[in-house]
Amino acid sequence: MRGFKNGLAISLGALLLSLAATPGLAQRYPAKPIIVIVPFPAGTTDTFARIMGRRFSESMGQPVVIENRAGAGGIVGAIAAKNAAPDGHTLFVGHKGTHSLYMLMSPKAEYDAVTDFSPIGTFMVNSSILLVPASLKVNTVAELLALAKSRPGGLNFASQGIGTSGHFLGEMFRVATGAPMTHIPMKGGAPAITETVAGRTDFIFAAYAAAGEFMKDGKLRPIAVAAKARSKTVPEVPTLPELGVNNVEFDTWFAFFGPAKIPRDIVTRLNTEIRSAIVHPDMVKALDQYKIEPMPGTPEELGRLVADEITRYAPIVKRIDAKIE
Repeated sequence: MRGFKNGLAISLGALLLSLAATPGLAQRYPAKPIIVIVPFPAGTTDTFARIMGRRFSESMGQPVVIENRAGAGGIVGAIAAKNAAPDGHTLFVGHKGTHSLYMLMSPKAEYDAVTDFSPIGTFMVNSSILLVPASLKVNTVAELLALAKSRPGGLNFASQGIGTSGHFLGEMFRVATGAPMTHIPMKGGAPAITETVAGRTDFIFAAYAAAGEFMKDGKLRPIAVAAKARSKTVPEVPTLPELGVNNVEFDTWFAFFGPAKIPRDIVTRLNTEIRSAIVHPDMVKALDQYKIEPMPGTPEELGRLVADEITRYAPIVKRIDAKIE
C-alpha cells in the first residue's frame, strides 16, 4: 500500500509539473497590463473608463492602460480591438453606434459587430437631449422647426461623428419633421458640443453627461428629450413624443467588448469585475454627478442586445437613408 501511495504521489507530482509546463495552463490571467481602448477623445466616456480601469487594476493586480483612439464615430478604435489577440488583455468600450448602427449604415463595414467581438458586459446607459445654443433664439421644438423652414438651406446639426447616436437621432428628427437639416459630423462629443455652444451649428442631440455643464451655465438650452419618458435629469423638459414628434428616441448604452473568441472563463472574470466596479463608491459618485444610470448585464444579455438592435434599426436606417461613406 505504501508503494502504491508513493507511486500515486509521484504520478500526481509529474502531472502537475506537466501542466505547469504546458503553455497557457499555468499562466494566470491577467498576465500583463490590460489595454482598454476608448474610441473617443478625452471626455466623459474616457472619465468612466479610467474610473473602472483603476478598479480593475486594484482587483486584478495589473496596470490598466486607457488608450484613446478617436475617429469615424468609434470605428477606428473598434477595428483596433477586433484585431487584437483574444486573450483578454485588450478591451474595447463599445456603444450603440459602434455595435448596433455601424453595420447598418456602412455599405463597406470593416467588421461584423456580432461575430468579430466577445461581448463582456454593459455598464451604463443614458438618454439624449435636444439642445440649442444660447445664441439661437428658440425655446421650443416648434420654434426650431419654424426657423429651419424659414432659412434657405435650413439648419445644421452637429454629431459626435458619422454613425454615432447623435447622427442617427438627427437624421431621424429630419425625417420625422420634414424640416431641412444638414449633418455636420465631428470627431467626438467634446468638439461637437464646442461647435454648438459657439453657435456654429444650430442644435445637437447629446447626453447630460457630455453637455450638463453647458446646460448649467446657460450656454446650451434643452428643448426636448429623445425618449418615451421624461428624464429624471431634466424632468421639466418634454419628450419629443409629447410634442408630436414620434420615432426619434432611444437610449445610448456603453459596454465592454473584446476580440472574438476570448476564453469563456476570462469573459466571466471580466464581467464580474465590471459588476463590482459599477457599485464602487467612485463609480456611483461619477454616475450621479453626470446623471447616468448604471446598467449591469451578462455577456449573453449584451450579445442579444446587439443582435436585437441590428434587427430593429435596419428598417429605420433604410427609411432615413443614413450612410457612412
